[in-house]
Amino acid sequence: MVEHFSPDPDRLIAEAETLDFSVMGEFYPGIRALVTPAYFEGLNAVLGPVMREVFGAQERIGFNRALYSLAITPPAELTLAQRIPHIDTVEEGRIAILHYLSRAPHGGTAFYRHRSTGFETIDAARHRPYLNALRADFGAEGEPLPAYIQGDTTIFEQTARYDAVFNRALIYPSNLLHCAILPDPAALARDVHKGRLTVASFLTIC
Repeated sequence: MVEHFSPDPDRLIAEAETLDFSVMGEFYPGIRALVTPAYFEGLNAVLGPVMREVFGAQERIGFNRALYSLAITPPAELTLAQRIPHIDTVEEGRIAILHYLSRAPHGGTAFYRHRSTGFETIDAARHRPYLNALRADFGAEGEPLPAYIQGDTTIFEQTARYDAVFNRALIYPSNLLHCAILPDPAALARDVHKGRLTVASFLTIC
């Protein structure tokens, strides 16, 4: 976790205000827009030491993509995949950065353990066993009702949670089970000043 992540977060919000947001993919519960390369200006001094000292980067840190994101999907419209913790990829050496750009209180992010397997991370070897176990869980427990997950369930145990503090960034392996904490879905908005604005970045290290 890094506080005061961007040297100029208000510039990022102003940039986001000029962009056209749209649905990208089927998993994120909201709308997104591509971040310009200017987002990474001034971040290398912060990211370099973290990637090397915490995540073991030795040769290269590569930026794959970054997306402004606004969570707006009402609970009743959530797909099954959006109601449970998820991973971003099964590939090793992938790192995710979640950068909070909202001054309004919009929950945060939580990390989870899948109870029946004990998995907190899902790599390529674990992916199929995890999906099979999850299918069995749904058969025994039933699918979760349309809602954003809030803490422990019969299928998942929350292991950590972090509040969405303005200009805070969470940095974690992309194959770690996680999910947004959205305690007040009625407060979600398309407005970058009022809504739950974040930047999701994805890096590769080696």
